[in-house]
Amino acid sequence: MDQLKNKVAIVTGAGGGFGEGIAQAYVGEGAKVIVADIQDAAAKRVAASLGTHASAFTCDVTNSTQVQALVQYCIDTFGIPDIVVNNAGTTHKNRPMLEVDEATFDKVFNVNVKSIFHMTHAVLPYLRQKGGGVILNIGSVAGIRPRPGLSWYNASKGAVNLLSKSMAVELGPEKIRVNAICPVMGVTGLFEDFMGLPNTPENRAKFMSTIPLGRFALASDVAAAAVFLASDAAEFFTGVEFPVDGGRTI
Repeated sequence: MDQLKNKVAIVTGAGGGFGEGIAQAYVGEGAKVIVADIQDAAAKRVAASLGTHASAFTCDVTNSTQVQALVQYCIDTFGIPDIVVNNAGTTHKNRPMLEVDEATFDKVFNVNVKSIFHMTHAVLPYLRQKGGGVILNIGSVAGIRPRPGLSWYNASKGAVNLLSKSMAVELGPEKIRVNAICPVMGVTGLFEDFMGLPNTPENRAKFMSTIPLGRFALASDVAAAAVFLASDAAEFFTGVEFPVDGGRTI
């Protein structure tokens, strides 16, 4: 499998969940990957499992200095990245909007949205130097068809989805493609926060009933989209909101 042979990628939030699945798939397709995560042990675990084509870097994506250091580490380790996946994300617990405090709101927007601002400032000069590249932002179906209880999270992912389109328009002439991958809920570390309920079979069934294909998103589903959109086969795809949702947004 060599859809990404000789490519270099940065994947944030790659210490687990969707990010880990993307990192695994990228290495499997021939890429070299910087596994970035705020959790040092998680990043090292994933990188170690992927062998010599992966390297761990501990990074808080809300900190511009750390993001700059991440990009420099990638360049020093594997070279200028061809692919950047802004996957790191967080949410507030599913609850009425007025029950979410300002500190939580700020954290959601800093991790989900401002991190892309920091990464773009850090990596764009190098993508321009290289003559092109791919940026994938992990948005959400929540930014397409929002539901009550996650209003501020929904807003942050709506920003990611629209930002991806705006970046695509601006950067397209420079051969830099930007797309948003929009998953439905997956059984990740944020699963109970998204539900706002205990993780029981009954509560899972309630949420799963809204997905026509009858299951939650898997890391492999998101990774499949991330491989395609980063590959040369997707050279004419930019500015796309790519639902990975089993029909949830229909």
